[in-house]
Amino acid sequence: MTQLTEDRFAFGGELLPLEEAQARIAQTFACRTGVEIVALRDALGRVLARDILAPIDLPPFANSAVDGYAVRHSDLQPDRPTLLPLHGKTFAGHVPSQPLPAGMAARVFTGAMLPAGADTVQMQEDCEQRDDGVLIRPGLGMGANRRLAGEDVARGARALEGGRRLMPPEIGLLAALGMERLPVHARLRVALFSTGDELVEPPALRAAGQIYDANRAMLSALLVRLGAVVEDGGILPDDPGLTRSRLRTAASRSDLVLTSGGVSTGEGDHVRAAIEAIGELTFWRVAIKPGRPVALGQVEGTPLLGVPGNPVAAQITFSLIGRPLLDRLSGASYQAPVRFFANSGFAHRKKPGRREYLRVLADSAGVVQRYPKDGAGILTSLTQTNALAELPEAMTQVSPGDPIPCIALALLHG
Repeated sequence: MTQLTEDRFAFGGELLPLEEAQARIAQTFACRTGVEIVALRDALGRVLARDILAPIDLPPFANSAVDGYAVRHSDLQPDRPTLLPLHGKTFAGHVPSQPLPAGMAARVFTGAMLPAGADTVQMQEDCEQRDDGVLIRPGLGMGANRRLAGEDVARGARALEGGRRLMPPEIGLLAALGMERLPVHARLRVALFSTGDELVEPPALRAAGQIYDANRAMLSALLVRLGAVVEDGGILPDDPGLTRSRLRTAASRSDLVLTSGGVSTGEGDHVRAAIEAIGELTFWRVAIKPGRPVALGQVEGTPLLGVPGNPVAAQITFSLIGRPLLDRLSGASYQAPVRFFANSGFAHRKKPGRREYLRVLADSAGVVQRYPKDGAGILTSLTQTNALAELPEAMTQVSPGDPIPCIALALLHG
């Protein structure tokens, strides 16, 4: 893009495409956290600061994947059953007392180390044990039911890459490798505000025209699930001077400032103007619905993201713009949510030019139904659905039976 085009997308009448907004985040911002060492038991949700190389083979020795009989494959007849005398028995956690002689079979159990010389295991269900040995059926492939040493991860190989957010599967892998302490990025410090005279902190009494603040609780939960440390800044009143002062102070002691509300063009919207007055605006107005008025910039060198005040728009813009920003600042590798296709169970018309996200309920037959209430302030449209139907910018109509891309809401919640 030329500078003129960039300025028009960021601040003028045209809307910035979502992918361009995400690319702008990657180009503009860098990791803001240091590195610390934590115990594995405390590593859930943390971001690896460097690659982890496997200190051992996984598994560390060849073992049986089933309860059965270990054999030398070369001893088996290819076209008829083979009767092999039994020689030894090994349970998981024990070492075979001796190698497996040619022409014999050893009783083994799941996870047991294979005796030297054994290269194949027949499941006990497919064998016939006799007084004089065990009868092995024909057709058993070489290496069947055998786990080789290092077949999962070889010693010295990269087990996990730096930038990976550690979730339960990663924790399990690291435990299997014998890891006890890990280098991770420090937790991102996020100052969180809601804005608007209409908001009241629960459970205070509401005056006429006021509502309880839902966004701060929702956004805080999303941030915590992503490993951030949240500093609750409370509710900012509709006062431009106070907004600038509070945002500047928050920027001086945090890694990210996150606000909801106050980013549109109304007389009571002061967040975007504050960014321009005391900092630098990176972009404003993204081509998505809901969530068009989203502002990203920097104050005192600290990123400041302002998401819309309507709760559904706040959730969606945080997931699509805030999440990649948070990952960038915390050293994590951003992974776009996986899309799946489902058949539409509804009809819908939209205007071209914006990507639209409809809250839908996907069933086991692969059909999605649109939630009947569609406003950007309808919180039940998030709690009573399980996916977002993602309608591309050029699409103008959806008919029943049309395949449409969707994103599972669970993937957007951290």
